Amino acid sequence: MHIIDLRSDTITKPTPAMRRAMAEAEVGDDVFGEDPTVSRLEALAAERLGKEAGLFVASGTMGNLVSLLAHCGRGDEVIVGDQAHTYMYEQGGMAALGGIHPRVLKNRSDGTLDLAEVRAAIRDDNPHFPRTRLIAVENTHNRCGGAALTAAYMRELGELARGRGLLVHVDGARIFNAAVALGVDVRSLVADADSVTFCLSKGLAAPVGSLVCGRREFIHEARRGRKVVGGGMRQAGVLAAAGIVALEQMVDRLAEDHANARSLAAGLAGLPGIQVEDVAVRTDIVFFNVVRSDLDGPQLRARLAERGVRMLPLGPRRIRAVTNYHVTAEDIQAALQIIREVLGAD
Repeated sequence: MHIIDLRSDTITKPTPAMRRAMAEAEVGDDVFGEDPTVSRLEALAAERLGKEAGLFVASGTMGNLVSLLAHCGRGDEVIVGDQAHTYMYEQGGMAALGGIHPRVLKNRSDGTLDLAEVRAAIRDDNPHFPRTRLIAVENTHNRCGGAALTAAYMRELGELARGRGLLVHVDGARIFNAAVALGVDVRSLVADADSVTFCLSKGLAAPVGSLVCGRREFIHEARRGRKVVGGGMRQAGVLAAAGIVALEQMVDRLAEDHANARSLAAGLAGLPGIQVEDVAVRTDIVFFNVVRSDLDGPQLRARLAERGVRMLPLGPRRIRAVTNYHVTAEDIQAALQIIREVLGAD
């Protein structure tokens, strides 16, 4: 059976070029700063994002955690969205391991935080309150339909933060998806951020890893944080080599994933019993709801899986589909046909 896996862009497997690079990678002990391939990846990532330095970490969750640990002390506060990955899906690491208090604001449908609400949420230095230290945003925003935060919004957020003496962190797990969708240089999306993380192991198709980028002093502290959470990897160049290929070869092709996501959303929108949350998909994520009384999300997901189409249920009605390197335009049409048949709409 041909499998069309739309559960996530994390399911991507390394390309042939990545496998060759991994096999041939020059390596050393990265904890001693002696792995040349890791050093090359970190420098490449920093240059691509317009930052002074980079740090290779095992995952996006680790990247976000060490960034927050570097920016905030125990008892400090971070302003974060109620749908943010750092708040929803990282096991409360900022509080559990960093003693950092989340001040949660409602995400708007486009993934942004209302700047007036952000301004109102900033605490004055008062012994009754935690000190507001950081504002954290997500780009693209996973739970907000893969929405891309614009450079204009980030400039306004940066101005607000600087005016109040705060820092800005961007969980940019899919920041290159945002840049491709908006048709801008990725640097413009993070120019006003003090730190940014991005994943190599999602749409860029590398097998493992994320990067943290920012000022050299910040990266020095983040490296210490990486060590204390067990993220010091030794001959990590075998992984970093795939990340270099990802940055050099896999960014521009993200536009194909976006086009396939739009095709999927348009096809789903025409099916009875399906309600697409946003047909005007900008990146690689499609959310839709099953609105039939005789069928719920997990049931539809199970029936599709029997036919080789895999998606991710996120509640009793809501389902997520994410396009990726392994899903072609032909696969999208095949998946839509299977969905039609399962729904009895064909």
